[in-house]
Amino acid sequence: MTISTPTSTPAPSARRTATASRATKETTIEVDLDVDGSGSTEVLTGLPFFDHMISQLGRHGGFDLRVVARGDLDVDAHHTVEDVGITLGEVLAQALGNKAGIRRFGSISLPLDEALVEVALDLSGRPFLTYDIDFPPDTNGLGTPPFDPQLAEEFWRAFATSAGLTLHVRLRTGKNTHHIIEASFKGVARALRDAVRLEGGGIPSTKGTL
Repeated sequence: MTISTPTSTPAPSARRTATASRATKETTIEVDLDVDGSGSTEVLTGLPFFDHMISQLGRHGGFDLRVVARGDLDVDAHHTVEDVGITLGEVLAQALGNKAGIRRFGSISLPLDEALVEVALDLSGRPFLTYDIDFPPDTNGLGTPPFDPQLAEEFWRAFATSAGLTLHVRLRTGKNTHHIIEASFKGVARALRDAVRLEGGGIPSTKGTL
């Protein structure tokens, strides 16, 4: 993986950006991220529903985001979804640098029609995922080629691990699979938007590092 990194302590006026590429025998991933963007997105993974979800992260997170992925979709979508999560998480961590001045925490209860999803996160440097959304194994995939709803958890686990964040995602109510997954992506995006906001001051930790 190659990553261009920002300065370790971005000034409030500096753009927090990073670029990464990841290549394995299963996937090739390219990601460009501007944390201080306007919500502009360009996403192409070969999975239209997944494209729509990743676009929610950029749009509702206020990030400029470009993701291009080529994977072995003829085998399974798992590799593509997980590797996008890994790469996107690493780019976020690089763009934030040492996290000086950020709010650090974010949380929201986000509705989408009958679905309500609660999200709480901490840009702590300690990877952890609690994902309390269960779909029956025979739940239909979304889009063509189909996106297996079970893969949403795999994406968030990869993202949280590589970004070094603590992430809790819980379903409070909901029946429609599309609504539930979309509410979770929008919820994480809005919580991230709050957590990365610069408030000034030093690193928000008594340890002096995140």
